[in-house]
Amino acid sequence: MENGEIPENAPELCPGPQSETAGKSDSCEGCPNQEICATAPKGPDPDLVAIVERMATVKHKILVLSGKGGVGKSTFSAQLAFALAARDFEVGLLDIDICGPSIPKMLGLEGREIRRSNCGWIPVYVESNLGVISIGFTIPNPDEAVIWRGPRKTGLIKQFLRDVDWGELDFLVVDAPPGTSDEQITIVQSLEATGIDGAVIVTTPQQASLIDVRKEVSFCKKVGVEVLGVVENMSGLSQPLSEFKFTRMTETGEQKDMTEWAMSYIRENAPEILNLIACTEVFDASGGGAAKMCNDMGVPFLGKVPLDPQLCKAAEDGRSCFSDDKCRRASAPALKMIIEKILAQKNISTENGA
Repeated sequence: MENGEIPENAPELCPGPQSETAGKSDSCEGCPNQEICATAPKGPDPDLVAIVERMATVKHKILVLSGKGGVGKSTFSAQLAFALAARDFEVGLLDIDICGPSIPKMLGLEGREIRRSNCGWIPVYVESNLGVISIGFTIPNPDEAVIWRGPRKTGLIKQFLRDVDWGELDFLVVDAPPGTSDEQITIVQSLEATGIDGAVIVTTPQQASLIDVRKEVSFCKKVGVEVLGVVENMSGLSQPLSEFKFTRMTETGEQKDMTEWAMSYIRENAPEILNLIACTEVFDASGGGAAKMCNDMGVPFLGKVPLDPQLCKAAEDGRSCFSDDKCRRASAPALKMIIEKILAQKNISTENGA
């Protein structure tokens, strides 16, 4: 019964769940929803009015979604925020992954706390133009599990939207947990009246991930959120040959490190190949990957980001990959191209390069 709609299994003369007589009129007798309708709050959600007022100072809102966990969605959210801030935009990054908040780690903000003022909660700032809000800032022990049911998650997300004093923002990037459940429904319904620019969906190339991403695309279409595009992350391993380790399997099944011998041999016989980047597929993309899925479902394909150990290290260290010379050989150019496509879709100037 989302948004006060009359449920499909309601009787013919149903007064509607928002009516004052909901669950109490004669026509409600025998309806399986009678108790829910009788006890549910009536009228518009008062939180939505406050959220609309708070979001009035935010120009663009982008959701980052995924169908499955572990595909690098939060890494993409963090690097998107870093890139936008590097272009001199005012950026907010909202982490609504209640049970697995990794954004504080990926922006180098572990151990920080949210402060309060007369105007509301104050984001934790990476730079003067990049603020972050996450439940991770409110948990004293990072090893402590957050064991919450849907209503409590919904309440916290609304509180983040209603009570955080973001100030004037060009972009609010929302990092959502994987799936199509409470958190995703809450953020869409809460921001619907304020205008959502769209969603970027992150996946990996193999069918096991794409199956769930199709459901994420379907979710966006059902709730009226534009799919800005799909990013194929971990699209093959890309790494300079000089950074590889070489091993040999012994007769006893142990791995013997041959890196020093191999690098010495290459330097003596073919030093020019040390400047090459070695690439190989990690996940099975024989089904066509995200590009084919996008073509089948009629949504934009934004591009591929390789599985780059240097990007992983940047995320672990909580820093931007765009300021790392090693990342610029593989992952950073791919991410930059994708971000430029997102901005171009919304007709936003890209003159200030990341």
